[in-house]
Amino acid sequence: MSTPESRVDGSTMATEQTTADALRSDFTALRAHVERQILGQSALVERLLSALPADGHLLVEGAPGMAKTRAVKALASGIEGDFHRIQFTPDLLPADLTGTEIYRPQDGSFHFDQGPVFHNVVLADEVNRAPAKVQSALLEAMGERQVTVGRETFRLPDLFLVMATQNPIEQEGTYPLPEAQLDRFLMHVRVDYPDLATEKAILGLNRSEAMAGETPATSKRISQRSVFAARRSIFDLYLSPDVEDYLVHLVMATRDPARYREELADWLRYGASPRATLALDRCARARAWLGSRDYVSPEDIQAVAPDVLRHRVLLSYQAEAEGRSAQGFVEALLTKVPVP
Repeated sequence: MSTPESRVDGSTMATEQTTADALRSDFTALRAHVERQILGQSALVERLLSALPADGHLLVEGAPGMAKTRAVKALASGIEGDFHRIQFTPDLLPADLTGTEIYRPQDGSFHFDQGPVFHNVVLADEVNRAPAKVQSALLEAMGERQVTVGRETFRLPDLFLVMATQNPIEQEGTYPLPEAQLDRFLMHVRVDYPDLATEKAILGLNRSEAMAGETPATSKRISQRSVFAARRSIFDLYLSPDVEDYLVHLVMATRDPARYREELADWLRYGASPRATLALDRCARARAWLGSRDYVSPEDIQAVAPDVLRHRVLLSYQAEAEGRSAQGFVEALLTKVPVP
């Protein structure tokens, strides 16, 4: 015979399950909205969605015309909040990003006029074209969720995501991103060319949008409350001690790769920082949560590891001269670190 307490506990669990299902349903609808506009880039769409519950910034790299900007705009259109695009150029100033103090002659005071960084989703287009002083201002915004102008510090919105893009081909007039800023990006996602079938589908999509005169709008936008609830939900997922050890060993292997493969030690100058461990944990949890699972598997860690680690390891000059890549280094570690 059931007691009142057991009936209350059962009702509470049922309510929580209903809320979790509704939350996942919202993200499924958002994924469908983005995939309708971004064809053949399922990995990019998954990383964009993962950034929301994982609470991190993304760096998207690919050749021109690969829909990097379009993908970020499609994601932003499905989220309840403000969106702003900043086109980074060599003559950009920090005040163009953060805002500036304006003098008011009426009362002899200064008023802070907020810059474009005070939005929920910020698209930093061609981020590597801005000089170091602008990168420094962006670094504070990304790392501390605040902006300092003069003696005053201003908080950014609770929901604040930087989605940056860069072109790996054209190097003239660009500034390499400092390592400290690269480390602030949750993932570094690379976009590749589509296949034949996808290219034809893109043609059809472009024609239909040209005839309609606009891109399709989402029927429902995810609320900020849902995004914050998703961020809490990913930490309810079960991570077994063995899988957690695997995650930590994988990051530790980037600092001492000789334990797993002797020749990898010559590839490396610096390994990943503890921030990489935190990012790998969040991204693996986000992937598992988006996949409607209540546990994190080694496959989740392996799937996101290249995007989480490739911009956090620094190769030796010898490895670069031999044509080695950070991607190859991470992939080699994934084959050598024992999987539970």
